[in-house]
Amino acid sequence: MKQITVALLLATAFTGLSCTDRPEAAPRADLFGPSTPLGGLVACRMSTPASASETIGPDGGTIEVGPHVLRILPGALTSDVTITATVPADTVVRVDLQPEGLQFERPVYLTLSYADCGLVRSFLPKRIAFTTVDLDIISYLLSFDNLFAQRVTGRLEHFSTYAVAW
Repeated sequence: MKQITVALLLATAFTGLSCTDRPEAAPRADLFGPSTPLGGLVACRMSTPASASETIGPDGGTIEVGPHVLRILPGALTSDVTITATVPADTVVRVDLQPEGLQFERPVYLTLSYADCGLVRSFLPKRIAFTTVDLDIISYLLSFDNLFAQRVTGRLEHFSTYAVAW
């Protein structure tokens, strides 16, 4: 009985992976990635656009944009910088951080919510991907996936575009 339950859970998970909410999202070559069956960006419902801008200095700070959070620890910046976080309407969870290329002296953490990505998908571990503006994956960040909160956190080296990935 236990083997049947496990087999059904796996079949359900892989069936859920092949579904998307928007037909034109499916052909994206990078959606699941060429190298592994679960590499690539996570398809979700159309996200609600959001934007936030704050001036953060050497004392650090937090920026919330929609359900996502950027935490800049004290000492990460040596001077005041106006930071903008934008979540475009899309079928992947992503955040564009400006000024692009901004480097840090101490850790900076980005937490992305994937609560709109469906229950079946939430059982597989997620990570944050550093991407191009066109959502081509450049690399994956070392990430912590909180399955219960449906949020994944990664440490940023610089600002750019980041998205939730398998």
